[in-house]
Amino acid sequence: MPTCPAPIRRLDTDAASELTATAAKLLTLHGSATSPALLADLPATCARLSEPLHRLLRPVDTADGLFVLRGLDVDDTGLGPTPGHWSTAGDAGALWDVTLLLVSTLMGTPIAWEGQQDGRFVHNIVPSPGHEGEQTGASSAVLLAPHTEDAFHPGRAHLLLLCCMRNHDGIATTAAGVRLADLSAGDVEQLTRPVAPILPDDAYERARNSGERPVPVPTLFETPDGLTMRYDPAYTPLEGADRAWREAYRRLGAELARVSVAVSLEPGDVLVVDNDLVVHGRVPFRARYDGTDRWLKRASVRVEGRPTRPLAEHDEHGYGQAALTAWAV
Repeated sequence: MPTCPAPIRRLDTDAASELTATAAKLLTLHGSATSPALLADLPATCARLSEPLHRLLRPVDTADGLFVLRGLDVDDTGLGPTPGHWSTAGDAGALWDVTLLLVSTLMGTPIAWEGQQDGRFVHNIVPSPGHEGEQTGASSAVLLAPHTEDAFHPGRAHLLLLCCMRNHDGIATTAAGVRLADLSAGDVEQLTRPVAPILPDDAYERARNSGERPVPVPTLFETPDGLTMRYDPAYTPLEGADRAWREAYRRLGAELARVSVAVSLEPGDVLVVDNDLVVHGRVPFRARYDGTDRWLKRASVRVEGRPTRPLAEHDEHGYGQAALTAWAV
């Protein structure tokens, strides 16, 4: 897998200062990054931000399906230790929670999940003892397999944002875009059939125990702009799939591995991924649990009116999970 820098959009000093100063004012006014009043204030606040910020913080608009926003300055010393678990993070890095919410709102509508990280709109992604081997963001010792974020749900995000707080070891996030893959017409035809379901991952305990019957979904979807993808092999049972479909699915996985790149984020970097075009993962690493481990902030964004999803998704049950929108909580 080549280590390849993603396309970069760079904030100059004035733009970065405007963004973080606005975040600091919101945090001071409302007292917490999780305040419903702060969430409700996001659209009006973003409307007052400068035109250069609006222009720079537009959604992904290239076939790469991702970019790195660079120019924010995270003070490692002032952050405090990396939390040992998302549930103990509290308000650690709260300024960056609000900064990420502003970036998210400029691109679309931030969403959260009632069954994940207590419904927070910004998640803390840290390695956690006892979770080393899972296929979730709390793992460390295993390859986090390339996947569409929240692939099991029809209301999943269009954009995924990962903001780096700390990454002393240069641990890479992997990314692979379906529009860079070389797929035959036959494989595309196979994978646009709804053959296998995608189950909720281990981070969604209530969804996994919802009792809802798994529903087969397409892996690929053809749009006027090109292919989009819904992919999570770690949570896709293949037992009921026919051989032709399984072979096409295997070839898709091989192509995604071929075009995959490794992006090593620096503190302050925000990786923006088009969740319809690009699957992401993470290389294995050894967690120290000494307060210096890798720490990311994660936000999910919907962009209304995008023709990137099959209409049939509207009829899915979503395993009982409901998405929350930032100014409707």
